[in-house]
Amino acid sequence: MKQYSVATEFSQETEQSQETQLYWKIECLYKNLGLIYGTQGLILRASKLDAIDLMGSPKLEERILALQRILQEDPTINEVDPPGNLGLALDRLEEKVAEVFARKSIEEQIQQRIQEKMDEKYSEYIRDLKLEVLKEQSSSPENAQTLKKLGRLEKMEHTNLSRSALEILRPSCREDIIGQGKALSSIISKLNNPYPQHILLYGPPGVGKTSCARLALEMVKGRKGNPFKEDAPFIEVDGTTLRWDPRESTNPLLGSVHDPIYQGAKRELAEEGIPEPKLGLVSDAHGGILFIDELGEMDPLLQNKLLKVLEDKRVFFESSYYDPHNERIPQYIKQLFEKGVPADFILIGATTKSKEEINPAFRSRCMEVFFEPLRADHIRQMVVNSAKKLNINMEDGVAEIIAEYTAEGRGANKILVDAYALAVNESCGEEAPLEVRCQHIYQAIRNSRITPQILNRASDSSEVGKIFGVGVSGYQASLIELEAIAFPAEEQGKGNIRFNDTAGSMARDSLFNATSLFRKETGENLKNYDLHINIVGGGNVDGPSAGAAIYLAILSAIKGMALRQDLAITGEVSIQGRVKAVGGIYEKIYGARQAGIKKLLIPRDNLKDVPEDIKGLKIVPISYIKEAYPHVFSPGQVESGGELPIYKEVRYVPRFLSGRVPINKTGGGF
Repeated sequence: MKQYSVATEFSQETEQSQETQLYWKIECLYKNLGLIYGTQGLILRASKLDAIDLMGSPKLEERILALQRILQEDPTINEVDPPGNLGLALDRLEEKVAEVFARKSIEEQIQQRIQEKMDEKYSEYIRDLKLEVLKEQSSSPENAQTLKKLGRLEKMEHTNLSRSALEILRPSCREDIIGQGKALSSIISKLNNPYPQHILLYGPPGVGKTSCARLALEMVKGRKGNPFKEDAPFIEVDGTTLRWDPRESTNPLLGSVHDPIYQGAKRELAEEGIPEPKLGLVSDAHGGILFIDELGEMDPLLQNKLLKVLEDKRVFFESSYYDPHNERIPQYIKQLFEKGVPADFILIGATTKSKEEINPAFRSRCMEVFFEPLRADHIRQMVVNSAKKLNINMEDGVAEIIAEYTAEGRGANKILVDAYALAVNESCGEEAPLEVRCQHIYQAIRNSRITPQILNRASDSSEVGKIFGVGVSGYQASLIELEAIAFPAEEQGKGNIRFNDTAGSMARDSLFNATSLFRKETGENLKNYDLHINIVGGGNVDGPSAGAAIYLAILSAIKGMALRQDLAITGEVSIQGRVKAVGGIYEKIYGARQAGIKKLLIPRDNLKDVPEDIKGLKIVPISYIKEAYPHVFSPGQVESGGELPIYKEVRYVPRFLSGRVPINKTGGGF
């Protein structure tokens, strides 16, 4: 019994000792919190967390609960965690207080270091602050000179000339596109689908390539079934003017990087040594069309860079000044360098060059559309439409005169606008309807030194030794007037052949073929003649397509057989008499029709190149030169079956008698 009472007393003493330890732990924790937050700070913190009453409670559990609310900043805690184990709860609170105390100590150390740095840089800070205050207090950065210049700029803004007449006459709807309906429809079809394609436009200048491209986008954007939105941009640039710096500090097409050492970087970025990329036209065209006129004239290296953008649909920038670990670089600049800039656009390139002269890499990535040369009736219709837009009347024959002097829509409008200006000044401000007369057109033509577009025209006559070939320059074709004259050589077998010095080497090769073929066909030796073949107007004939015409001119001159002047021929002639395929048939057909040719002889192998809707011109395909005789010579000069009559050697027949005086078959001539 005595042992039990002793154990009970010992247990009570132990419990009192534990409570005392818990009490002093609690007091110690409150004391440390007072040191961390301060007495007033601790009281304010406890009041916000509804812990003031709990702090003064005689119960250990409530005082511990108050500590938990303060340290965890949670006024909703209503019981000690873990329940029933005050010792464990105090141990956790001790760790929390130690953590807060350590953080407070580190903050004080950092604050002390900051203060030391501030003391070191005090004078610099004061100077910068003074400058900032001066900037803020300054009423205006302007002075008398800057205000004067500003006033001059504002005055310039309010001084506007009227729009250019050529801008008014620019096509604005599908009905304004004359002669290029097929090309416009082709462009629209390549854009108005879920997978639009890059496009290359070929054709002569002034036929509407730029206008068709711009109009096509206006017609397709916003439609269902294609990716172009209502606000899709049309960015236009001239490829001949695009310049770039290999250091990439200047590249208006693809974009460039303004390094801090170069002009152009923003001041706040330059002071930090941060490079800033400047976006180019390919980024401006994102989601729309990038139209490059004269694409073939671009720098070859720049073309290759553009091809990379077409593949990636994104532009990437590089700079030795860019540091990806610099935390002061703005996020947008980091994204420009690390992810690049989207450049998803459709390229439409226009060129007056042939497709063989264009970079094959572009041709392999682009669909190709060819624009037709404008005919005289197209030019006349354009002039009529332009006169309506300018609200003027025209004398009969005005449109026809303009069509004689140009094959370009832009050129036709320039002549009309020049004549319009002359008529306006002549009217002296009269209100009567303005009329442009033929004399105004001729005066405008003389002022601009414009020559007729077609210098050689067909006729219904026949001449000996004269025939028309057809040549192509770019996408324009014109007649080549070939003439030949023959004299008996002063000494048998020692005749000479003279040909234009300016003719190209391939034209000379055609002449050699023609002379060999002549001997094969007639059995005669050209060494018995002094022969002169002339390309009227001179020039370099690049290609073999004049071979057939040269042969026929020689044959006509020596045999005295008149050639029709309403006919033209094109084709390479072989020494076996075959007429072989040549290029530019499409353009040659239009050029021949423009010049009034009624019949055009072409190689049979080129028949597939003939357009379907040719009117006003008969196309005759031939395989051998003999097949041309019934067409090129006047009736009665060719025997049945297309064979040539057997003529002996002849003397020179004067041009004014050619085609009218029969040649003596027995020789001697006149």
